[in-house]
Amino acid sequence: MQLENRRIIVTGGASGIGHAIATLFLAHGAQVAVLDLHAGAPADAMFIRCDVTDEPTVQRAIAKAGAAFGGLDGVINGAGADLLRPFDQMSRHDWDRVLAINLTGPMMVCQAALTHMAGPGSIVNIASGAALRPLANRTAYCAAKAGLAMFTKTLALDLAPRDIRANVLCPGVIDTPMLRASWENADDPQAALAEITTRPALGRIGTVDDIAAAALYLTSAQAGFVTGTTLTVDGGRAFH
Repeated sequence: MQLENRRIIVTGGASGIGHAIATLFLAHGAQVAVLDLHAGAPADAMFIRCDVTDEPTVQRAIAKAGAAFGGLDGVINGAGADLLRPFDQMSRHDWDRVLAINLTGPMMVCQAALTHMAGPGSIVNIASGAALRPLANRTAYCAAKAGLAMFTKTLALDLAPRDIRANVLCPGVIDTPMLRASWENADDPQAALAEITTRPALGRIGTVDDIAAAALYLTSAQAGFVTGTTLTVDGGRAFH
């Protein structure tokens, strides 16, 4: 029970990586509030419908969770959105939307949550391997995730005097609905899946549980001396 009685917000917790994190945290004794546009949160979690790009909505959602739990001890920013589009075909609207969800949204969630947090506390922002290496036709997504990584490191400096840690988690190729669409919609789905599987050094696609376990470590007291770091969970993709 590594998170017993800890009060955690998970954005994007209705599906994929966020759902796996919320489920694991509940199993380890945490009280969890899932903030998402869509229903689908684990049964024992508090669900609050929230658009992370809308500041008043974010503030109301976090105030509701903070009041229900009597404060907050941690934040997982898992809400995100990809965009696969050649740069010369990308609109300003596309750019603004991707940054709003992946970068500005986590900033607003962190800022709102701080009014309900006292140390020791933890913030884990879910970035991506795209924060570490460029990906073709993903200029907005790579820029947003790289910005999220540096935002988190700077936040770690600012919050250290308050005993609140901030770390970045960079998943690699993970079996999520977003990833599945990338090969299922390909001209040759089997060939696309085979190519994706060869990217990690370990020769397999990661699971949402792989990422949830890493988020559990960073949020738990076991990582009490870990802040401002980037934990890459990609099966060796970064060097392979």
